[in-house]
Amino acid sequence: MRVISKLTIILVSATALPFMFLCGRPQTSGKMMVGVSIQPLAFITQAIGGDHVEVFTVVPPGANPHTFELNPTLMQKLSRADLLVVNGIGLEYWLENVRGVLNDKPIVVTSEGLEIRRDEEEAGHAHVHAEGNPHVWLDPVYAGRQAQRIAEALIRLDGRNRAHYEANLASFQQELKALDDEIRSRIEKWPQRRFVCFHPSWVYFAARYGLEQAAVIEKRPGQEQSPQEIAELIRIIGEIRAKAVFAEAQFPSAVAKVIADETGARVITLDPLGSFPQINSYPLLIRFNVSQMEAAMGSGR
Repeated sequence: MRVISKLTIILVSATALPFMFLCGRPQTSGKMMVGVSIQPLAFITQAIGGDHVEVFTVVPPGANPHTFELNPTLMQKLSRADLLVVNGIGLEYWLENVRGVLNDKPIVVTSEGLEIRRDEEEAGHAHVHAEGNPHVWLDPVYAGRQAQRIAEALIRLDGRNRAHYEANLASFQQELKALDDEIRSRIEKWPQRRFVCFHPSWVYFAARYGLEQAAVIEKRPGQEQSPQEIAELIRIIGEIRAKAVFAEAQFPSAVAKVIADETGARVITLDPLGSFPQINSYPLLIRFNVSQMEAAMGSGR
C-alpha cells in the first residue's frame, strides 16, 4: 500500500487547518455536504440524498485508488464536509490522515456487516489490502446493503427529511432488484463462465452470478509480472479458451495487450470505478461492465 510521506501530511494538514474552524457551520447551499471516497458510492449517495445533499468524490474518477494522494484542495473540502462515506476494507488507506480535519464529523463505513472474501487465489491482493478484497460495491446485492447504511447515516444527521431519504432508498432498491434480475437473465445465456482480468476487482460480482475469475494479470498494483507468471497466464487463457482479457480503465493496458496478442485474444476495458463520462449512475456503471463482459463471454462473441 502506498504510504503518504510525513512531509505531505504536514503540508496538507497545515493548509487545511484554517478550515477546521469552519466545521459545523451551516452550508450556504442549505444542503448537507457529503464527501464520498469513490465514484460508485458517490452515485449511490446522490441517489439516496437527492436534492438534500451536495456530494463530492475524494478519489477522482479515472484515478488509481492504490496510488491516489490527498492534496490541500481535497483537505479543505473534507474540512467542510458534514459526513464522509467510505467503502472500508482498507481501500481508503488515507483515512487516518483526514480524521483531524473532519473534526469528529461522522464517517460511515458502508462495507460493515458484509462477508469479506479472503480467497487463497487473491492472496497477492490481500497482501495489499490486509483486511480482504475491498471491491464489494460491484456486487449489486451488496451495493443495496451499502445504500442502506448511507441512508441510515443521512437520517441520523437530517431526521427532518427522513421520509425523503427512505423514499429514495426504496426506489433505489427497486432499481437494484431490476438490475439483479437483468444480469441473471443475461449471464445465464453466456457459454463462457471463466475470465482473466487485470486486477481482482470482480470476485464478488463473479461469485454472485456464477462466474469464475480464472486468473489476474497484476496481483499487486505496480508490480511487474515475472516471465513465469506471464507464461502461466498465457496457459490459462488458452485452457479456458478466453476470447478477451479484461483490462481496467484505471490501470495501464500495455501488459494486458502483450498477453492478449500472444493468445489471439482481444483486450476489453472494464470500468469498476465509474471513470467514463457517459456513466453517471450505479445501474449504468454495472450495465456498462456487463455489456463489456458479454462481448467476450456471451453467445455473440
